[in-house]
Amino acid sequence: MKAVVYRSKGCFAIEERPIPQLLDERDAIVKVTCASICSSDIHIKHGAVPKAVEGVIVGHEMVGIVQETGQNVKKFRPGDRVTVNVETFCGECFYCKKGFVNNCQDKNGGWALGCRIDGGQAAYVRVPYADNGLNHIPDNVDDEQALFTGDILATGYWGAKIGDIKENDCVAVIGAGPAGISTMLCARLYGPEKIIAIDTNEKRLALIKDKGIANTVLCPGSKDFYQTFLSLTHGRGADVVIEAAGGEDTFQMAWQLARPNACVCIVALYEKPQLLPLPDMYGKNLTFKTGGVDASDCDEILRLISRGELDTRCLITHRFPLSSAMEAYDIFETKKEDVMKIALYMDEQ
Repeated sequence: MKAVVYRSKGCFAIEERPIPQLLDERDAIVKVTCASICSSDIHIKHGAVPKAVEGVIVGHEMVGIVQETGQNVKKFRPGDRVTVNVETFCGECFYCKKGFVNNCQDKNGGWALGCRIDGGQAAYVRVPYADNGLNHIPDNVDDEQALFTGDILATGYWGAKIGDIKENDCVAVIGAGPAGISTMLCARLYGPEKIIAIDTNEKRLALIKDKGIANTVLCPGSKDFYQTFLSLTHGRGADVVIEAAGGEDTFQMAWQLARPNACVCIVALYEKPQLLPLPDMYGKNLTFKTGGVDASDCDEILRLISRGELDTRCLITHRFPLSSAMEAYDIFETKKEDVMKIALYMDEQ
């Protein structure tokens, strides 16, 4: 089968690989129908993910059809349409029992697929702990509606959830890319007074405004940006700030936009260390929440999609067959053609 492989720092390539086999009685083999390219894949390519293994098949955002299951898989059977969770988790360790599945103590716990073990930018993928790592797609939900459930939409749902958003809160989301938009869509579920989208990309802000994803959009390049922001937040700053951009100065912007005693959630993945300037923020009494996504709410996300309360199809701007994945990666990495997200369809099954 064809697969996108991380050969070495700076180098992805399409290679021929054998179809994966069951290695454990809790595994499932999923026939991938559609996958996506994620910014985290680019971080792997740049060498910014230390745990990434050279030679691994990349891809951790996918949907497909169960092909084969191990004897101890109870919830799924061949023929089931499924989403695949970005996290691998046993469900039994200290952290899993508390819902912190990103910190699963299994040797392949946390983000393993497409990073430490072979992922899903291929015709087939082996999913460990399949009863935890798969979720049934409702009959009225198509592949593109479900595609982002296990990763970017789970990230947005987690970011909004840990932000502890209350009704009538003012929520600022920094970053109008896929992670930011997913977070805004999920933040709306909590009934905030307003969501303020912040980005330097005018076309992405226009999309957000056109789709009604946020109440207000702001570009931080203007000299009156902070004054305008304060006027939108009753002169106090945001009750919740979610940083989903991962830019050079967006971490600093996040705490600066927060009102005293606010919550600042870091959804972004940075390629460089960030500084926490405690003397500068003294007296703001901020709560910071950060870490890898605990993608344990995928069933609920799929229910919301099925009911029409979440819809991320507007993120898909490009579609390619897997055989053209290198062209797709070039467009995604260099941000050509106003790309947001790319759907990769399997041309070899």
